[in-house]
Amino acid sequence: MSKINITGLGGLNENGKNLYVVSVDGKILVFDCGMKYAPDKMYGVDYVIPDFKYLVENKKDIVGVFITHPHRENMGALTDLLKVIPNVNVYASNYTCDIIKYECAEEKVEIKNLNVINAHKKIDFKDFSVFPFSVTHSSPETLGYAINTSDGAVIYMADFVIDPTMSGHYDMDLGKLAYIGKQGVLCLMCESVFSEKKGHTSPKHKLETFFKSLVETNKNRIIFTVLPLHIYTIQEIFNALKGKNRKLVIMGKELHSIVSISIKNGYLDVDESMLGNLTDLKSPDTVILISNDRETPYSNINRIIAGHDKFITLEKTDTICFAEPSYDAYEKTIVKIMNELAIKGVNIAQIPKDRSVRHHASSEDIMLLVKLFNPKYYMPIKGEYRYQVENANLANKVGIPSDNILLKLNGDIVTFEKGKLVDNFERIFVDDILIDGKSSEDVGELVLKDRELLSRNGLVIVSSTLSKKDKSILIGPEIMTRGFIYDKENTEIIDEIKRISTEIIKDNTHSSKYADYVKIRNDIREQIGSYLYKATACKPVILTIIQEIER
Repeated sequence: MSKINITGLGGLNENGKNLYVVSVDGKILVFDCGMKYAPDKMYGVDYVIPDFKYLVENKKDIVGVFITHPHRENMGALTDLLKVIPNVNVYASNYTCDIIKYECAEEKVEIKNLNVINAHKKIDFKDFSVFPFSVTHSSPETLGYAINTSDGAVIYMADFVIDPTMSGHYDMDLGKLAYIGKQGVLCLMCESVFSEKKGHTSPKHKLETFFKSLVETNKNRIIFTVLPLHIYTIQEIFNALKGKNRKLVIMGKELHSIVSISIKNGYLDVDESMLGNLTDLKSPDTVILISNDRETPYSNINRIIAGHDKFITLEKTDTICFAEPSYDAYEKTIVKIMNELAIKGVNIAQIPKDRSVRHHASSEDIMLLVKLFNPKYYMPIKGEYRYQVENANLANKVGIPSDNILLKLNGDIVTFEKGKLVDNFERIFVDDILIDGKSSEDVGELVLKDRELLSRNGLVIVSSTLSKKDKSILIGPEIMTRGFIYDKENTEIIDEIKRISTEIIKDNTHSSKYADYVKIRNDIREQIGSYLYKATACKPVILTIIQEIER
């Protein structure tokens, strides 16, 4: 009999940042280690990762990190985790390991314990085992995991579709899943992203016919925007170009590297004579693949639209197809991009509304999976809370009692003792770490608040130089503004700021020997802030710079 705890450090009530922890009698198994893109309101933040505090504090008990596939929302924070727990064991399929090695090399992070595992081959630990099984998704060799305990299996099912026509690196052995179910499943953790979509995802996830039609009907240059790790979609684009006598040019280091790795190791089937180079870019027969940076969605297409790309200049004869997922947080961004493309006269080929680049389980897929595994308890994971609720409703429809459906938020602990749910309402600390650029340090809420204030109302800088000897004003006060008002057109406001600053400096200089700089800064901020609010109804950030020099 075992004590089993399940919790999410990320991924519950949110899209991305998936990281789930299952502990069996104190031994910790980590499933996925993802990031999510920062919404626009997080000024300057590139991406968000889970807080690893709990894992760092309990690192001696971690058996390993088990990765399902290398998409950003499932593996984007692995290099960040390796920086704080460098000796942790990482388990993944051969393809995913190839991508892990590439990303660690790019981030200059050493991975010491990377273990290649194969689907349907058990990994034995002392008191339990982990059984990886193949799953159909847009990434080759995607895995699901079954943790076999004395009280039944705990199943982690991240991203999947059910499509019997998918084979090879995308195969999913439903017989194996049914066999696991027959052995007894204590708890099934299943994704929720497409739970509100009716029917099966298949064949709506297949776009090759659409891509072929696009290539055949557009005789001029075509630009596809893709995600580098959506290999199935990239393969469909290659397939659509077979026999068309058109060159495909892959732009960007990351995309080029991942495609090269996938071709070399047999995950992409490509006629390499089809691949072009920079000299083909301006040809009307060329098809171009571009992708986005890890940190900034749509950055590359934005650069091309702005005319800042070194190699690609948009022509009115071009066609652009967004062959990548769209996310709710960036709906305004993509609408703005499409509007700018329309102004430039570029043709936009949109994925049909009844199709999807994303390979996630719709309602019928989820209900079929529940029937195959027939779990005692069911835990919807991965997705906003409304999707988790709909996922729970689907499980209830196919026979899972409401009391056995576990709707949780990040940090909530689900506890099983001797195969029974024990709801102790325990929680562990969870938080978001905001990553800006290459820094692995959390940006923090105070920094974000300052950036928000700067973005809304701008900055006013008051600078002055005093004599070190008698504290008289030698230079200034000089006033500089950024993002607030245009100085030359608002001389009255600038002059009044100078007057107030001069009075405050003089009032806080005592006996020509001592200046109270703390009070000067506070008074300038309060009095000038009050004046500017009355004059402009704005509250800019006010910085004061006072220095002393020898006369």
